[in-house]
Amino acid sequence: MGSADVQACCTPFYEAVLDTMAVGVGTALLDAGCGGGFALQLAVKRGATVTGLDACAPLLDIARERVPGADIRQGDLESLPFAEDTFDAVTAFNSIQYAADRVAAARELRRVAKSGARVAILIWGAPERCESRVILAAIGGLLPPPPPGAEGPFALSVPGRLEELAEAAGLVPERADEVPTPLIYPGLDTAVRTQMSSGPARLAIEHAGEPGLRRQPPARRQLPPGQRLPVPDRPGLTS
Repeated sequence: MGSADVQACCTPFYEAVLDTMAVGVGTALLDAGCGGGFALQLAVKRGATVTGLDACAPLLDIARERVPGADIRQGDLESLPFAEDTFDAVTAFNSIQYAADRVAAARELRRVAKSGARVAILIWGAPERCESRVILAAIGGLLPPPPPGAEGPFALSVPGRLEELAEAAGLVPERADEVPTPLIYPGLDTAVRTQMSSGPARLAIEHAGEPGLRRQPPARRQLPPGQRLPVPDRPGLTS
């Protein structure tokens, strides 16, 4: 499933958020939209107690393998199955922009966070500087219909939109930074394997089947060995 390759590519932005939130020994952390659980795995290595939630069952199976014994649940961001004031830190890595009601989802993140706890929301960078837009466009026709009102993966990438969302949900924007995330692959096969283990790809596989995903025409720009793709991710850090 490309697990090791995903880890190498995604570590910078996960670690940047965990560092900023001072996640460490004893931190009770929720990752809302946890996907395959890599952020949870990194947090456990720091000594945190982790909980994950995602809507995609196949990804949750991977998360349970990565973080045995963690509280991993299937559910929606707009209705988190946790009590108020439960977590010391709450993260949402490239998940909240897919919610049908993003304000409701952000309010849920605030609700389950303890008073004074930080909530971190990471989204894609501006599409014109994000090579992943090509991949997302290529598999778009294989994804299930989006929820009514959903605007797509780059809905919050316009400057100011994430801050507006935070304020509408009762969060107080503290800072917003970009984390350069170069994707470095030794070859095209590794790049394809890695991308097929991503959240959007798993949804496409679940909806259309893996053969359908593999039949998609290749991107015009193929990756030579060692190609670097600058993919800026923009974490909005709020409290």
